[in-house]
Amino acid sequence: MYDTPPLLDDLRAFRGFGQPTRTETEGGIPYFINEFWTSAQRRSHPIHEISYRACFKAQLPEFFIQRLTAPDGAVLDPFMGRGTTPVQAALMGRRALGNDINPLSTLLTRPRLRGITAGQIATALATVDWERGEITRPDLLAFYHPETLRRIEALRLWLADSAPLDDPAPDPAADWIRMVALNRLSGHSPGFFSGRSMPPNQAVSVAAQEKINARLGLTPPVRDVTALILKKTAALLRAGAAPGGDHRLTIGPAWDIAVRDASVDLVVTSPPFLDIVHYAADNWLRCWFAGIDAQSVAIDLHRSEAAWTAMTARVLAEMARLLRPGGHVAYEVGEVRNGRVLLERLVWQAVQGLPFQPLGVMVNAQDFTKTANCWGVDNGAKGTNTNRIVLLRRV
Repeated sequence: MYDTPPLLDDLRAFRGFGQPTRTETEGGIPYFINEFWTSAQRRSHPIHEISYRACFKAQLPEFFIQRLTAPDGAVLDPFMGRGTTPVQAALMGRRALGNDINPLSTLLTRPRLRGITAGQIATALATVDWERGEITRPDLLAFYHPETLRRIEALRLWLADSAPLDDPAPDPAADWIRMVALNRLSGHSPGFFSGRSMPPNQAVSVAAQEKINARLGLTPPVRDVTALILKKTAALLRAGAAPGGDHRLTIGPAWDIAVRDASVDLVVTSPPFLDIVHYAADNWLRCWFAGIDAQSVAIDLHRSEAAWTAMTARVLAEMARLLRPGGHVAYEVGEVRNGRVLLERLVWQAVQGLPFQPLGVMVNAQDFTKTANCWGVDNGAKGTNTNRIVLLRRV
């Protein structure tokens, strides 16, 4: 028999928001239910404010990093997405390790792991030849004023020279500028390069944008690309940059990561939820700007529970290789298909036969505080109202 890890005692005793943790067992799985971090928006470090669909709050990895690692410990996310776990690990003085099969994730994460200042960004932007741009995608005029699109094209050319995709350590200022530009490409407010579009964590198709323009009777206005990059930079850095360090990001499948055996203290991650989110379709505009062929990125869409379970087993086998004995996995999953599929049960199956002690499922239960009506989702009625996190310990 295994001993009871201190983490479970901590969950049972948690009363951070005044309520005791509720414990239940269902299907042989222990559940620990409480509000373990605030439901309020924008309570984490501002450097996290990079939009990406289906990302979790920084408080999630913070909760586990604080309890399960020491300073200089190594924290890994094999599905890093926008980089919430690596960036939070760096902010907390840990070694940040991240991986994703989509190279876009590295472009969104790496700049925030390297020290930078707003002054460096302004100096770099002053070297861009803004007259160099020519419109190569006239269809994108559905999103942009012609003058804005020419400036975006000029910035793409400058980035290809200053921070090429195949450079593993590009100029930090250029790398940062690309990251910010990727997050200003389209959105619903004057803070974005586009006219009025969908929220900034996905790009609609050209045809859909044309319908939005026609419905609203709008044409894209001129945007000051330089000013918007500087404004977003100031917002991201208003509490300072993350400290640099011996951080490492890789690109590839989550079951084959170039990190040495038994070198990781904690894994905090959230895998794709079956075929719920189509990342390539959501990020087509970002991939165009960055020079990434979105169709060549082999992001898995698992249409069956068996396929998802098999993927999870491969990932957890790799995590077993990377984790030191006593290290932990926090594997965040969701309620999908209107709660008919509880992915934690599939994780429980996938971990059988691997050198892990399954500890239980931590359920961070809270009400929505941010509208999801743009997706046709009523708050508290559909979607994922809770974080459901499978907890494992390497034995």
